[in-house]
Amino acid sequence: MVKAVVGANWGDEGKGKITDMLAQKADIIVRFQGGANAGHTIVNNYGKFALHTLPSGVFYDHTTSIIGNGVALNIPVLFQEIKSITDRNVPTPKVLVSDRAQIVMPYHILFDQYEEERMGGKSFGSTRSGIAPFYSDKYAKIGFQVSELFDEDLLKEKVARVAEMKNVLLRHLYGRPDIDPEDLLVTLRSYREMVEPYVCDVSFFLDEAIKAGKTILLEGQLGTLKDTDHGIYPMVTSSSTLAAYGAIGAGIPPYEIKEIITVCKAYSSAVGAGAFVSEIFGEEADELRRRGGDGGEYGATTGRPRRMGWFDCVASKYGCRLQGTTDVAFTVLDVLGYLDEIPVCTGYEIDGKITTQFPVTAKLEKAKPVFQTLPGWKCEIRGIKNYEELPENCRKYIEFIEEQIGYPITMVSNGPGRDDIILRESHLKK
Repeated sequence: MVKAVVGANWGDEGKGKITDMLAQKADIIVRFQGGANAGHTIVNNYGKFALHTLPSGVFYDHTTSIIGNGVALNIPVLFQEIKSITDRNVPTPKVLVSDRAQIVMPYHILFDQYEEERMGGKSFGSTRSGIAPFYSDKYAKIGFQVSELFDEDLLKEKVARVAEMKNVLLRHLYGRPDIDPEDLLVTLRSYREMVEPYVCDVSFFLDEAIKAGKTILLEGQLGTLKDTDHGIYPMVTSSSTLAAYGAIGAGIPPYEIKEIITVCKAYSSAVGAGAFVSEIFGEEADELRRRGGDGGEYGATTGRPRRMGWFDCVASKYGCRLQGTTDVAFTVLDVLGYLDEIPVCTGYEIDGKITTQFPVTAKLEKAKPVFQTLPGWKCEIRGIKNYEELPENCRKYIEFIEEQIGYPITMVSNGPGRDDIILRESHLKK
């Protein structure tokens, strides 16, 4: 069976924790899109980790971790990450890399930095990891596939051709030094040596695994609202963050994805620029940020303080719908235990009219939140394992949000550890 774990909102929902938890009963975990520009924070028996490329099931010795063809693969970052976990006594993971994955080149990172500097105050808030230039080259058909590392003649010709193109931009748009094709060739040969033992026809491997009845998890990066097509364009990432893309980014038929676990936070947070209707500011935001996550709400990759807001039913309903949600995992609920009352955004006011449908960006920029306030539960809920043992107001909060978004909340996370999870039956579950 194939299951996908994806995000409903802006990212940072807790997908890593849910994937790590589900991986206990999985055989294979696949990262199917995105690059090292965002991270998944994991807390388990080995400690606390921030993963950027490796799938979040990498901590189990019975799993195989796969870098799918849809990933923006920064080869040195991948191997630094493997070393960073094995240095902390995590067993060496079984890793496979798709021969069709494409490589984040050193100049992608430079172009990302140069363009953000050129844009100045109109920049997209990039993490400067090279992701947008990478995907631009991929779809312009001048990217480098992992398989091409093993064809020396092709590599020489392509390096010279691509360097010639890039140097025009470097000279005339950015005023920066040229790329040296010979230096680039040396770099790519070093990449070949690093990745060669791990390269695999992933699509065929997964086809055989599906036929053998293996359990496969597809792990997405970021969330629906950062999807290139369906997110808050143009303040989005450069790949599709939807479960539907999991089939493409892993190389499997779409009908094989049987369950889609969409992760929602019990409040909202976002890193980077873009519309965020339920956003809060000042001391109210600072306190939620300090208490949030598993040690404060700061980007796992950038360390930037996350923008904070109350739960947004409009955005989350939209996010779940686009993902094709079968189950909602509701995370960091324990964080809200300090509040007397908890606001929930149940609608948007746009040009004097109330809507519960998530609009396009131009209208989103004008939206004002419509809040409904629920009573808090004012106590610690970590350690509770059974849903009925949660405080009444806590259960009412979960059930109110479930009714608002219209998708079954079947997992409730009440702490950062992989065992801090409550499974529940939802009346919405078909």
